[in-house]
Amino acid sequence: MPRSQNKVASHRRRKKILGKAKGYWGARSKVYTVAKHHVEKALTHAYRHRKTKKREYRTLWIARINAAARLNGTTYSRLMAGLEKKQVLINRKVLADLAVNNPAAFSEVVKFASAS
Repeated sequence: MPRSQNKVASHRRRKKILGKAKGYWGARSKVYTVAKHHVEKALTHAYRHRKTKKREYRTLWIARINAAARLNGTTYSRLMAGLEKKQVLINRKVLADLAVNNPAAFSEVVKFASAS
């Protein structure tokens, strides 16, 4: 009895990898074995950088809040301590957005946090 190869599944598997490799340069987008390695590497980078992106954004938000806080006569750490003491639950993303797009509102937040 001849060996069964299941060509449909094999073809779909190859087509899926080559579809993900579309746009890659040279053999990376055309030769299955080369494309397979590069797609796997790209997916590894994508997974890792989804984690890194969160860290980078948090760093950016903190830098923006600190800069705006210093314009209002305080520092990032004093501002965050004041907000925590007053039990204000505004996250860093929103604070950074306020600092950039609405400095007047950010100044009010700073005044509230620093008031004893």
